[in-house]
Amino acid sequence: MDILWIYEELEKKPGAVKDFKEEWQWTRFQVGGKLFAAICKGEDGEDSLLTLKLEPAEGRFLREQYEDIIPGYYMNKEHWNSVKLGGAVPEGLLREMMEKSYRLVLGGLSKKKQKEILGE
Repeated sequence: MDILWIYEELEKKPGAVKDFKEEWQWTRFQVGGKLFAAICKGEDGEDSLLTLKLEPAEGRFLREQYEDIIPGYYMNKEHWNSVKLGGAVPEGLLREMMEKSYRLVLGGLSKKKQKEILGE
């Protein structure tokens, strides 16, 4: 699965900062110093999971609907969800989940920090 678009989509979020956590083999995306997405490499060195934060009820609902959405890998399983890349989750839903994760984490920052990040 070509996931370059996922990297591009996450990187273009206002205030997004990308880094690579070598010991975890995760490409992390943060806003205001808080994680909103991670792309995790599998044992084969290929990107295998996209981990995103969602409201708990929505995460549970999506996990029931799609076998390729699982509780967050190495994360709080109530708030975080991992999507198996190359699975059967529609691109449109992935885009929506990425936006919701970003907005949820951004919304948890102080109003001052939010305005600073959004350039208001």
